[in-house]
Amino acid sequence: MNQQDAIDAINQAASPKIKYAFADIDGILRGKVIHRQKLLDSLADGSGFCDVVWGWDSSDTPYDNGIITGWQSGYPDTPVRIDLSTLRHIPWEDNLPFFLADFSNPNGPDLAACPRSLLKRIASLCRDMGFHAEYAQEFEWFNFRETPQSLQTKGFRSLEPLTPGMFGYSILRPSLESSFYHDLFDLLTQFDIPIEGLHTETGPGVYEAAIMHDEVLRAADKAVLFKTGVKEIAYKHGIIATFMAKWNADLPGCSGHIHQSLWNADKSQNLFFDPSKPGKMSELMRQFIAGQLYCLPHITPMFAPTINSYKRLVEGAWAPTTVTWSFDNRTTALRILNQHEKLTRVEHRVSGADTNPYLALAAALASGLYGIKHQLSLDIPPSVGNGYADKQYGILPANLYEATQQMARSPIATELFGSEFVNHFTRTRDWEWRQYARQVSDWELKRYFEII
Repeated sequence: MNQQDAIDAINQAASPKIKYAFADIDGILRGKVIHRQKLLDSLADGSGFCDVVWGWDSSDTPYDNGIITGWQSGYPDTPVRIDLSTLRHIPWEDNLPFFLADFSNPNGPDLAACPRSLLKRIASLCRDMGFHAEYAQEFEWFNFRETPQSLQTKGFRSLEPLTPGMFGYSILRPSLESSFYHDLFDLLTQFDIPIEGLHTETGPGVYEAAIMHDEVLRAADKAVLFKTGVKEIAYKHGIIATFMAKWNADLPGCSGHIHQSLWNADKSQNLFFDPSKPGKMSELMRQFIAGQLYCLPHITPMFAPTINSYKRLVEGAWAPTTVTWSFDNRTTALRILNQHEKLTRVEHRVSGADTNPYLALAAALASGLYGIKHQLSLDIPPSVGNGYADKQYGILPANLYEATQQMARSPIATELFGSEFVNHFTRTRDWEWRQYARQVSDWELKRYFEII
């Protein structure tokens, strides 16, 4: 949609209200409802948003190590741009017009911390190299018959799952909540997030959805909106949806796998597919895979951004732990699917459901392009059988602290994303680790309180 089409649409809307939002460093949508006139005025005069959203964490606690903003700067307004091409109407809110925004400055550089601005820069580099990046993210998440109030009252314990037991790919279980199940598919599709597939996964109350693929920035927009959209639709049904990577040690984790391919500029040819080469893999695809494997240990926090992320990345939990790739193998970091040209792609399996999609897709694309730019050779052979056992080419960091320290020191990360972003992002992850380290867990109390 071009700018004039968007302006005409909001002028013709029955209500003068407009909602807009942007994703913070954790991928959480922050925004507000404004009058249509405020939006129209901002097209000429610009707009601002309090930059505290880059100076606090997911619970609104200010960082003590921030440099982009903080008490030292007084948390001023920062230029924000509402992207009119992202106009949607929220079907579960009386078709309220909605826009995505990012912190881009028409009179200067974009805000280094802004995830959407970072992905836009990586996508532009991809186009300059002559490629069209086609991406999609799929998500698993747990559903509970709870409310925000009951979560607090129960202390996040003894929660009631939407359905009991382990029943993956069940046709039966969704019929218990058919209105919720079909609302997810229908309302998200109406919200311009077309769903390719929706089904139960193994675990009590677990669903999985695959979003239809699109150009990389639009794919990330859809993934960000998908997570919040699912939560809002769930609210309407008295349900809480969680995208935590691992909410229970005894149950499977929740992935956010990334499907990716590069095409020529007019999208007439999948550049990863070459039937004349071994494995039908083009040299470009091999370089792309080599780049992703080489960069992965340097940028792991962008695929595993929370303390909890690393509870999912353990052996035998359907999530990778090693620097590996293979053909249609769900135990490796990269899974290659290449039966025919149209569907040939690389599935990045490290990414969890708790990721910020802008950062996860930026990391995946930038690392793949790094391999192409440097013409890296794919010297790592495909894993055969159990990828967890194939540790000869490296393993993933074991926790957020280890991963963050490695990224903060890495010249590779700086080359991919710039020093300002790496500095800000790793400071936020260091803060996250320190908040965790100062807590006393139930496990510690049970293990040490009486006995030690």
